Formats: sequence, C-alpha cells, structure tokens
Amino acid sequence: MIDFFVSYGWILWLALVLLFLTIEMFTLDFTFLMIGIGSVAGLLASLATTPLFVQILLAAAVSALLIFTLRPPLLRKLRGKADLTPSNVEGLIGLGGHVTAALSADGGQAKFSNGDTWTAKLSPAVPPQELGVGERVVIVEIEGATALVVPEERTAS
Repeated sequence: MIDFFVSYGWILWLALVLLFLTIEMFTLDFTFLMIGIGSVAGLLASLATTPLFVQILLAAAVSALLIFTLRPPLLRKLRGKADLTPSNVEGLIGLGGHVTAALSADGGQAKFSNGDTWTAKLSPAVPPQELGVGERVVIVEIEGATALVVPEERTAS
C-alpha cells in the first residue's frame, strides 16, 4: 500500500487539488482555495519523492499559513465593495409623504415619496393629535406593517 503512494501519490494529490478547487467554486469563501494550494505543495513534494508524512505535513502547513495570512485580506477586499445604501425597512426611515386618510395615534394612511401607501399612525414621541388629509409627515420607525410617523415640521427642529 505504501509503495502505491510512493509511485502514484501524485495522482491522489492532483485529485485533491481538483476536488478542493471544485468545492471552492461553490462556496466562494477562499478556504478551499487555500487548502487546494496547500495540496499543490503536497503534489510538488510527491513529485520530489519525499516521504508521505512529509507531503502531508507540508500540505497542511502551507494550507494553514495561507488560511491565516492570505485569506483575511482577500475577504476584506472582496467584501469591502458592499453596497451600503439602506434598503428594505432601513431605507424607509426618514422618507417623507402626505396623509391620505385622517391620521392619529390610532391609525390612518399616508402616501410616501416612493409611491407606496402605508397604514400609518403617529409616533408615541409626539403629543396626541390628528393630522388631516394632505399634511406632510416623515417616517421615523416601522412597526410590523405600520409606519410610525411624525409631522414634517417636527423633524425640522
């Protein structure tokens, strides 16, 4: 069995390299890429006819070195260009609009500048009052499917 690895160990290393690179294509996390490069070190050691345990130690050492040194900066570079524009609920905070159905602390409706009409109610942060149709409001929070709003002049101060 050992003679097989001495003679044909390079085939095993080549299969491991291909396996790790294939897994990397699906994960895109650079972990299996680093292990694959470590396996290339094992393959080169096998071609140099070093003992099997040296091949394994070399592959493990190169893989660990790359995972801890090269992978973190690559991940930062890859994820550093993320879009920081608020979206979903975060993108609605601060959006202005106008009341379309009388609005109070109990509820009402408002249409916002993005074109959406929401069930809305006054935020508990403002004194109880009723806002008439057409008055300007700003979203300060989303509570489930209800927009909590304040009158627009309140946000200007």
